[in-house]
Amino acid sequence: MGQKKREVQNKLMKGLLDLVILQFLNSNPMHGYQIISSIRKNFGVYFGPSTIYPLLNGLEEKGYIRSQWDLNNERPRKVYELTNEGQGLLNYTENTLNHICRKISNIGLSNNLVNGLNGILQRPMCSTAKNTVKK
Repeated sequence: MGQKKREVQNKLMKGLLDLVILQFLNSNPMHGYQIISSIRKNFGVYFGPSTIYPLLNGLEEKGYIRSQWDLNNERPRKVYELTNEGQGLLNYTENTLNHICRKISNIGLSNNLVNGLNGILQRPMCSTAKNTVKK
């Protein structure tokens, strides 16, 4: 059963990966390796450069993040930060997830699903769901 849980976690994380990255960048500008390390540290899953960098490039092309080269270290690194458009997308996505959580709660699905989403997003996104357990 542990393998199936891991598969579900990886699938959810992959689907929410752009949101997770935007949340990280909302706190601090980061370079790619910091993002990869933060995901692994916070969620226990590894997404490598071949997954993260194309996602970062796509987010930048859409105007949700911007990058600049940091030349002050021993090796140059591209540092990413959230734009106003990215902040708007992050806010919209959070509101949409809250709406989904309320709907899940209203049809009587388990609090475990709501709590699982909260855990993946590292904060109580689904706090307005009527059956959410308070911590």
